[in-house]
Amino acid sequence: MGDNALRAQKQALRRLCAEKRAAMTPQFLFAASESIARRVSSSEAFCQAEGIFSYVSLPNEPDTRALIELAWAKGKRVYVPRCRGKGLMEAVAVSSWQDLLPGALGILEPREEILSEPAPAISLALVPCVCAGLDGRRLGHGAGYYDRFLKFHPTAKICLCFHALLFPDIPMDAQDVWMDAVVTENGWFQRKK
Repeated sequence: MGDNALRAQKQALRRLCAEKRAAMTPQFLFAASESIARRVSSSEAFCQAEGIFSYVSLPNEPDTRALIELAWAKGKRVYVPRCRGKGLMEAVAVSSWQDLLPGALGILEPREEILSEPAPAISLALVPCVCAGLDGRRLGHGAGYYDRFLKFHPTAKICLCFHALLFPDIPMDAQDVWMDAVVTENGWFQRKK
């Protein structure tokens, strides 16, 4: 498949997923997020991780706030993304919600005065998506922030996704990074390598 055809396929899937997300009620989003958080927090990957990299969720994504707070309560080091230029992202350690301010697109990011670490000790990454596949494929918003970051930070990668946004065939190219597992409100799907 050519680059243009792949881009068009990804954009069509993003539009379909935007429609599906728009139909999700606040009650569903809350219940599904709670279920996803329970599955992740009881996993061996989360329990054994000393350093966790997590996105800070937007209202229409699986909510990561409970997982971040649990990680802090258990004394884990929590890193969240801060965008730096086109497609570049860094991991910054934060220890409370006061360490975050609204950044690009209203997404909470670490305050500017909090410096990133050159080699953050990340043992688990919680990754957002537009949609995903049971086989570990992930489609993001298209800027490539997570794909670029994860290529240089080898760690366990768990994609949090609502079950309605799972598809059997997610288009990917050479720059896209596979997830080790996809977790939805209905289950935990491990990538078969």
